[in-house]
Amino acid sequence: MTKKEIRKKYTEKRKTLSPDEVLLLSERIFSKLLQYCTFNENQKVHCFLPILSKKEVDTQKFIQELLKRKVRVFVPKIVDEKLISVEINSKTDFIKNHWGIPEPESDQDSGEEDFDFVITPLLYCDCKGNRVGYGKGYYDSLFEKINSNAQRIGVNFFNPDEIVDDIWEGDIALDYLVTPTAVLSFGDGKSKSTK
Repeated sequence: MTKKEIRKKYTEKRKTLSPDEVLLLSERIFSKLLQYCTFNENQKVHCFLPILSKKEVDTQKFIQELLKRKVRVFVPKIVDEKLISVEINSKTDFIKNHWGIPEPESDQDSGEEDFDFVITPLLYCDCKGNRVGYGKGYYDSLFEKINSNAQRIGVNFFNPDEIVDDIWEGDIALDYLVTPTAVLSFGDGKSKSTK
């Protein structure tokens, strides 16, 4: 399927989820992720904040857990059409942008590029780690500039069923996909499930 077809299909699938289902499935995803990955004090994690109106995976409790573990947490913010990384803590003030995404009030780019993990939003990820987002390219740009050994982890309510047909050379695949039922590894371009 093309990215356009996948965007349409999985946007519609997400619309069928109730707020309670989004919360429950999100908790299952992050329970799996916390079992699979070790997050230690002073590690650096870049994690998106959800657009709840679009029924994205809810990362809020996960971020709270990271902060409790004294992990350094960075969130994305779009400033002048570029994605910057803002470090947050438990006292950070947030405002919603015009897309409905909560963002830190601060426009201070941390300049951080040496992340241990990047928790990545998506509409879909296929069985080779090819990610389909909203088509703006913000995360491809982020992946290009950060350290190459950062673990790029996608989170999604749905397991991979379709192959993304129209991959282009600028697309950067994920290392892992975490769903409510599985953790998939794409280290060599092929999916390895750890259910």
